Amino acid sequence: MTSFSLPSALERALPTATYRIQLQPEFPFAAAEAAVPRLAALGVSHLHLSPVLEAVPGSTHGYDVTDPGRVRGELGGEEGLRALAATARAHGLGLVLDLVPNHMAASPRHNHALREVLREGPESPYARWFDIDWAAGDGRMLLPVLPARLSEVRDRLRVADGVLTLDGQEFPLRAGTEELPLDELLDAQWYRLAWWRLARTELNYRRFFTISDLIGVRVEDPEVFAATHAKVLELVADGVVDGLRIDHPDGLADPEGYLERLAEATGGRCWTVVEKILTGTEPLPASWPVAGTTGYDALRYVDGLFTDPVGADELADVYREFAGRAGDRGGYWAATARRAAYKVVTHELASETAALTRLADRICAADPALRDHAPWALHTAIRELLVRVPVYRTYRTGGEHVLTPEAARGAKAAFAVPEEATAVDVVRDLALGTAHGDGPEHRAFRARFAQTSSALRAKSVEDTAFYRYTPLLSANEVGGDPGRPAVTPDEFHAFCARLARDWPGTGTVLTTHDTKRSADVRAGIAVLSQCPQRWAELLEEVAGVPAPDPHLAWTAWQTAFGLGAPDAARLGPAVLKSVREAGLHTSWTEPDPAYERAVTDFVAAGPGRIPLRTASEAAFGLEPHIRAQVLGAALVQLTMPGVPELYQNTEREYRALVDPDNRAPYAPGPDDDKTALVRAALGLRRTHPEYFGPAGHYTALPAAGPTAPHCLAFTRADRVLTAVTRLSLRLAEAGGWQDTALALPDGRWLDVLDGVREFSGGAQTPVKLAELFEARPVALLVRP
Repeated sequence: MTSFSLPSALERALPTATYRIQLQPEFPFAAAEAAVPRLAALGVSHLHLSPVLEAVPGSTHGYDVTDPGRVRGELGGEEGLRALAATARAHGLGLVLDLVPNHMAASPRHNHALREVLREGPESPYARWFDIDWAAGDGRMLLPVLPARLSEVRDRLRVADGVLTLDGQEFPLRAGTEELPLDELLDAQWYRLAWWRLARTELNYRRFFTISDLIGVRVEDPEVFAATHAKVLELVADGVVDGLRIDHPDGLADPEGYLERLAEATGGRCWTVVEKILTGTEPLPASWPVAGTTGYDALRYVDGLFTDPVGADELADVYREFAGRAGDRGGYWAATARRAAYKVVTHELASETAALTRLADRICAADPALRDHAPWALHTAIRELLVRVPVYRTYRTGGEHVLTPEAARGAKAAFAVPEEATAVDVVRDLALGTAHGDGPEHRAFRARFAQTSSALRAKSVEDTAFYRYTPLLSANEVGGDPGRPAVTPDEFHAFCARLARDWPGTGTVLTTHDTKRSADVRAGIAVLSQCPQRWAELLEEVAGVPAPDPHLAWTAWQTAFGLGAPDAARLGPAVLKSVREAGLHTSWTEPDPAYERAVTDFVAAGPGRIPLRTASEAAFGLEPHIRAQVLGAALVQLTMPGVPELYQNTEREYRALVDPDNRAPYAPGPDDDKTALVRAALGLRRTHPEYFGPAGHYTALPAAGPTAPHCLAFTRADRVLTAVTRLSLRLAEAGGWQDTALALPDGRWLDVLDGVREFSGGAQTPVKLAELFEARPVALLVRP
């Protein structure tokens, strides 16, 4: 594969490391500015800011953009952002912005562009901003925002000053309708107010995943791109911004086209990475003009490196025996993921599949060669092909490798009558753009199929199956594979070699604002793959605390184990989220109050009260092995190919569980041994960026001896050497390092972590690993 080549100017300005800060009204630009000296001293080269454009007032995340033309006032406005940039620059730091091109807040009160569309209808100059199917239903845009049916809230509607209001919500009125009787006024608008539950089946605008509060934006339109990107491009041109993180490119109609336009608009001056979730060995499209991904692919490989494959399989067997049918039936990953896909495509994404069916039906009706395909057959074909897309979506080219003939055969099996199954061939050709024309509706179908596919994958895998199949929760992370959670050293080295060759400027991460569990929590859970029977014993010890069902008990206790200390206030919301996302007994939209009370009571009585990692005999002695995982993963990520990102507060021990933990404000804390490791690695990257950039080639170093697989080692540019301990509990059970040794490349090597120890290279004098890891389970060496 030959990837997009970095312009030479950008290669010279490649970040050495980024630090993600979550901005919000409680932590605005001024607070970030005050943190700059400390973060500069840590050794990063750039601050990565969460979205900075105008958002819904009070938003703690900023992804609900309301005005892409203004910097958010609650954070300090453009003046505050420019002041932060100046202070950062004075301390040698640049800024990277999180850019949200796919969606905006569907709030008429705060989103001026949407408000004008609702007032003026399809003739509004802003109508082209949004994917609205005006032909669906009665020709109006459905607004599923009412807390109950219209008849139940009608008496609370008020009209004044050209605005319709309901309990704080505001909706603009079409000109000349304000004096109409209420029922006539409602019917005269370009929108239809409706109960929020109708979004599932009746929605006629593209949204972000299944979140009706976020409306999709048509950045594929050059005018829309220009209007929504003018401010960010100005900040880039003025030198305020040095890099961009592109949020959810899979939601765009044409990601490659968007990225090409963005690269042209920035003049190639920006380090740009995309939040692209790759599945398995799926490659990032080589033609995309970006430096790489935001790093979820690296997260999977690093986590997998510290997961024992044999123990993970044993743990899955224990899980199936323990949870029985309380989880997702038989408890096997592939089947769980497929059932979740059917559930999401037929339930949560019913509006999206209906929109695709309408498009396909119109295309077929207009083409004599395609007529007489019943809408139900087209709908079935769309559903069956969508659930068989093995990755997030198709792109301009190569889609036939995703929507394969085998996938088509599987989809046809859902039809009782073979003659009706030919609808699958029609839908596949339309989705791939390989036949039947290339008109506006053909292109629209191709884009919407891919966009729906990405939403289905995200909601069915990340937000459903990950909560239904839980043998080893550390593997249930974005981009992960719970069915095969472990990665061999050879696989890891091959991955790093590909990054060094094809994507040397890509991002790498271990914790993000979206990770379900921070890296340190996952490290604790991953140790259980080395001792599945100990975990079974732990569960027996706490069996006296009754749980609503065994699947929930397993998930809650394992989450508590990863957290490390009982904390009902944090565990309760995290566990409740997990059962709602799983949708097996309760859900966000159809909650079961009795079940949820039982969950809360169980967490308070058990996982939120009992210190599992210290009070249990079975868990005794695991803390050193958890620490080895924490330090090993951190050092590997900081020195492997790519640009490492530290999520706020993760330079020290950081145990977090999804929202709200992951998006809490930055709060400096005391340093620990992890901090020392981070400072040493980042200092080396800052002092010698050439060792880690595009020229810093990656070389695997194999150990030799009876326990060699427990050591992973590599060099960068033949000048820096990383060595870490893998699966240290298994190593201890095998009798330790024994005579296992590592031959260092020729020369004198200095231990960066203590600045004192020296080692000599050469094949004739390999270093005993017992000596190398005498002080700590990791080593970072440099040739002075």
